[in-house]
Amino acid sequence: MSPLDLDEVDRRILNALQIDSSQTNAELAERVHVSPPTCLRRVKQLTESGVIERQVAIVAPDKVGVRLTAVVEITLDVQAAERMSEFEQYVAAEAAVLQCYRVAPGPDFVLIVQVADMPAYHALAHRLFATHTNVRNVKAYFSTYRSKFETRIAV
Repeated sequence: MSPLDLDEVDRRILNALQIDSSQTNAELAERVHVSPPTCLRRVKQLTESGVIERQVAIVAPDKVGVRLTAVVEITLDVQAAERMSEFEQYVAAEAAVLQCYRVAPGPDFVLIVQVADMPAYHALAHRLFATHTNVRNVKAYFSTYRSKFETRIAV
């Protein structure tokens, strides 16, 4: 399904689910002004086509002891495609790495990392970066305050 295949009903469904995916099908159908069977069919199509990747609960990090967010720039020594993919898989296996982006120009990767505190970050940095033979440079920025966090995509 391409973005052009989304009609107004699909867009209303996606917007409503991004605000609250825990609502029942009947509640969602009422909110987007379609019948419950139509709503269920549309959500199923959006899911099967990959537009809806998954539905999750968003956890407040500080409520579960995760108080440090770091934005980490990584530059590799060797940027061959297989070495880049190898590094992506390597960091993707780490639970504290929430997001990983290949970027250009500048560093090769930008990671969003969340850990309990600075000692936990140091342990992670040693485990992931200091011991990895292809990591040339690491630059970390630590969040002092989160003024906005949004998962919703405008559709």
